Amino acid sequence: MSATYEKLRADIIVAMKARDTVTTTALRTADAAIKRAAMDANKDIDDALVIATLRKGVKNLADAKAEFEKGGRADLVAANEVEIRILEKYLPQGLDAAKLDALIVAAIAETGAASKKEMGKVIGALKKLPEATLIDFGAASKLVQAKLP
Repeated sequence: MSATYEKLRADIIVAMKARDTVTTTALRTADAAIKRAAMDANKDIDDALVIATLRKGVKNLADAKAEFEKGGRADLVAANEVEIRILEKYLPQGLDAAKLDALIVAAIAETGAASKKEMGKVIGALKKLPEATLIDFGAASKLVQAKLP
C-alpha cells in the first residue's frame, strides 16, 4: 500500500477527532476517488495512482474555482482554495521551471519534433521519464507549444 495513501487515511482520523469538518470532507472525498480509481483500473493502490488521482482532484477544484470567480461567488472560491491547499500537502513538489525547461529541450531533441503537429511525441517522451510524476503536464504542454514552430 502507498505511504502517501496511508498518511491520508491517518489524517482523516485525526481530522475527525479534531472535528475539522472541512478537512475531513476533503480527505474523505479524495479517499473515495482513490479507491474508485483503483477499482476502475483493477489494480492495487500505489503511489502513482494516489498522486495521479490527487492531481486530477486539484485540477478539477482549480477549474471550478475559476468558474466561481467568473460567477462572483467569493464564498465558493474561498472553499475551493482551502480544499486545494489540503490536497496539495499530499502531492510531491513539482519541478522548478529551469529543470522542466531542460527536460523539454532534451525531449524535443530526442524525438526530433519540428512542429506543433509533433507535440504528442514530445509529451510522450516526457511521460516516460523517471521525473514524470513531478511534471505538471498542463504547464509542460504550454512550454512545448512555445518552443515548437
